[in-house]
Amino acid sequence: MRESVSFWKDGFRRLKKNKVAMTSLIVILLVMIFSFIVPAFYPYTYDQQIKGANNLAPMTYSVAEQARIDAGEKVFPHIFGTDKLGRDYAIRVMMGSRISLIVGLCATAIILVIGAAFGSFAAFMGGWVDLIMMRLVDIIYSIPDILLIVLLSVVLKSPLEKLVNVPGFAWVNTVGVNLISIFAVFALLYWVGMARIVRGQILMLKESEYVTAARALGAGTGHIIKKHLLTNCIGTLIVTTTLQIPSSIFTESFLSFLGLGVAVPLPSLGSLASEATKGMISYPYLLFIPAVLISLIILSFNLLGDGLRDAFDPKMKN
Repeated sequence: MRESVSFWKDGFRRLKKNKVAMTSLIVILLVMIFSFIVPAFYPYTYDQQIKGANNLAPMTYSVAEQARIDAGEKVFPHIFGTDKLGRDYAIRVMMGSRISLIVGLCATAIILVIGAAFGSFAAFMGGWVDLIMMRLVDIIYSIPDILLIVLLSVVLKSPLEKLVNVPGFAWVNTVGVNLISIFAVFALLYWVGMARIVRGQILMLKESEYVTAARALGAGTGHIIKKHLLTNCIGTLIVTTTLQIPSSIFTESFLSFLGLGVAVPLPSLGSLASEATKGMISYPYLLFIPAVLISLIILSFNLLGDGLRDAFDPKMKN
């Protein structure tokens, strides 16, 4: 007889057979190493301005650095060149991708928790509870997210500036009011899509025999939703979550491109692309590098999501 395996072990075994998904996973891991580990060993910092090194091309040196090299000193090259302020562009791309990944992952976690809990409870309870909760979702859908981010940035600016002086909250000044507003909007608005998807799945599953049996055995609402309904929605949840990550990254990049993202001098891929448009003709690589990285991250997460769906959806097991 074939060896008995758990749900997760069987899913990961089938995921390993998907070459496209595994390649995407490797790309994501490499981007994370590039974003989180390499900056610790990199000789430059994202806010360091090097005198005389303005707008250098990739793998070139300033006059002063070249003189140091001629004198026998070792100088680390600017792999992606420098920007108009003389800051090494490679470390800024690393930090920008780190910020974009953190925003995407944290925002997706918020969306998953709120959306899954809201949608599953509404579908399982049904009746007037479901009606009221879904009308609330419809109302939230009508709120313009960009306007809310601008309003929250204005409203939260004064309280957060006072919070900076409180011990342990110095990070607020580093992150910036705009980025905190983006997280607030994700928590307030962006979970509604997840809630609708989960609700649709639960409505199809809640009349199944195993749910009826669990009710007969005295299982509570929370236990049934967690152990029986959401478990059988795992394929949909995984795919929706992995697709939400690039969507969140793209939203943050778009807002940073408009100047509503992270606080200066902290970079994100969107703010780097926005700054690069001003010198797009003279220094096209400054725009090309963050744009390609954003595209690579989004494509990799999308392909990984498809692979996870094929591996973990119980309906596609055979």
